[in-house]
Amino acid sequence: MKLAIIIFVLTYALLIIFPNYRAYIALGSGVVFIALGILPVEKVFTAIDWNVILMIAGTMGIVSLFIESKMPSLLADIILEKVPNVKWAIISLSLFAGLISAFIDNVATVLMVAPIALNISKKLNMSPVKSVIAIAVASNLQGAATLVGDTTSILLGGYAGMNFFDFFFFKGKIGMFWIIQAGAMASTLILLKVFKKDNQKIDKMGRTIVKDFFPSYLLVGMIILLIIASFLPNMPSTINGIICVTLLIIGLIRDNIIKNNANNAIKIIKEIDYFTIILLAGLFIVIAGITEAGVVDEISKIFVRLSGDNLFAIYTIIVWASVIFSAFIDNIPYIATMLPVVQSISIILGIEPYILYFGLLSGATLGGNMTPIGASANIAGLGILRKEGHDVSASTFMKIGVPFTLAAVTVGYILIWLIWS
Repeated sequence: MKLAIIIFVLTYALLIIFPNYRAYIALGSGVVFIALGILPVEKVFTAIDWNVILMIAGTMGIVSLFIESKMPSLLADIILEKVPNVKWAIISLSLFAGLISAFIDNVATVLMVAPIALNISKKLNMSPVKSVIAIAVASNLQGAATLVGDTTSILLGGYAGMNFFDFFFFKGKIGMFWIIQAGAMASTLILLKVFKKDNQKIDKMGRTIVKDFFPSYLLVGMIILLIIASFLPNMPSTINGIICVTLLIIGLIRDNIIKNNANNAIKIIKEIDYFTIILLAGLFIVIAGITEAGVVDEISKIFVRLSGDNLFAIYTIIVWASVIFSAFIDNIPYIATMLPVVQSISIILGIEPYILYFGLLSGATLGGNMTPIGASANIAGLGILRKEGHDVSASTFMKIGVPFTLAAVTVGYILIWLIWS
């Protein structure tokens, strides 16, 4: 166990120090666990959650096709036609980004919506900084709303055996989707205060022309099939991943036939984030290793001792510790590490784990909005601003990020406890 702890702590330290090499660090650490015999070789394949891996790969590819079709830009243009001024344009764009982000990757959402805010800012000769930050944090917020909204949600869904519909209603109670929407309403009030003086009028920009609607059908079809699969009995454990990858293959084949351009299919395949996939595969092996060594059980016992066996105290620690940790470290390895810990805590207490699962997801996902490095969506948004000549300081970001996060997390923290305690 001591050796497993040393390797695990070293792995986490390296993940924080060398973010550009996280995938290789996690995979290398997994190899070390196997080579030292901490994790038996025969358990390696089953340690990796292939449903999660396939879901992420398939979803990312479908999202790339969706973006390429220009449908998100058309939807944003339609929204802009309905708003009176800059304040409501940015609020509407952030809400729109959140809606899109509930179903596709947060970074992809920022890449789609932020250029519209840049366009508005250029026309009105104003800084785009606050607008892009608002879009980034709104995208990250809604990632926890559905099963496919973010890698963290996919991880929870896979670990807890939750299907797409379970994020809306679960065991006769409202699910994470509605809790996140309540948090979004609270954080939108923060954005209204931030943009209260931005009342400049917006000229109509015209609508983006969409010529290919098939990627939109694929995305909607994916959501519908995930819902249907959730009601069918005796499905394979990888059914969600199979659905996503199959639809991506259909999209690539159809794209290749229609456009007669094999290079486009290759381009879409290349746009899948293999870095994240390798990172997750490595982390699954590492976590299986520390679980095998008994480390997860020991961490769980420490949580229980610190809280004096009090569920509210444990819940509170998990939520707010997750907010703090996720403000500075990537929430994917954090969630992957903490899910088995939370499950072990629930076993020790003799309770169902869902209140702790949901508290973990809300704290870790929303906590990333506290700082510019806390979420990939934030990093992507600031990268877009940097290319436009705007270097954003941490303090500038946090003036929006901190109150936005505190509002959303507090509402979620209260609602999850009231509903699930």
